[in-house]
Amino acid sequence: MKKNKYYAFEKFSETGLVSHAFTDRTLNLGFNTVDADETILDNFKMICSDLGTQIEDSVLSQQTHKTDIRVVTDADRGKGLVKKRDYSDVDGLVTDIKGIALFTFYADCVPLFFLDKKKQIVGVAHAGWRGTVGHIGQKMVDVMKQTFNSDPKDIIAGIGPSIGSCCYKVNRDVIDQFNQNFDDTTKVLKKLEIEDDKWTLDLWEANKIILQKSGILEENIDVSELCTSCNNDEFFSYRVEDGNTGRMSAVIMLKQ
Repeated sequence: MKKNKYYAFEKFSETGLVSHAFTDRTLNLGFNTVDADETILDNFKMICSDLGTQIEDSVLSQQTHKTDIRVVTDADRGKGLVKKRDYSDVDGLVTDIKGIALFTFYADCVPLFFLDKKKQIVGVAHAGWRGTVGHIGQKMVDVMKQTFNSDPKDIIAGIGPSIGSCCYKVNRDVIDQFNQNFDDTTKVLKKLEIEDDKWTLDLWEANKIILQKSGILEENIDVSELCTSCNNDEFFSYRVEDGNTGRMSAVIMLKQ
């Protein structure tokens, strides 16, 4: 899956329709984190150049662990980098415009990539446990259907590197919300025998279930199965580094 300093999905690359990537810790893209803003901007210029675009044609999310999806238009070009954002609480971006790079940001949460191969629509969404329990993947598919008349059977999806169930312990408050919002959590939550009322949470499986229920075919869903916590030498991990860390990015763009 790895190519240079970026990760990519074969299912997406094989279409020839998109440039896309998930970055590693060699390229911090999080403003107001552990590096100076000038360094972050230089990193954006580097990845944009590698993807065949420029920062003026990039659009950044404004994440607050919610489930709002923004339909990106030409007027949004550059917002978050060279223009101020006039939106907030945006954890997902989607567009049908070629040449606009959509960026979302991570340090353990789940990046979700979307491509409607037939209609040529791309999207990316940030799914932490709150976004997952709020079914942000389903909401992205709904927006693609309602705005662009997408058929879920034409959509391929990628579940990128993020914290795995091997490392993700959760408490009763999280457990209760998943039990309330999923018909069956037996594949998602596992009780830890050695710790009272502690469970492991599988965000990859939870998001896969959501995507399949939204109509995306199982064979069209690619899961990276790379844990950011286990592989802290390659990825930023909010949990491992106690919040004092940079941010990776999931980016996707329709080729011109």
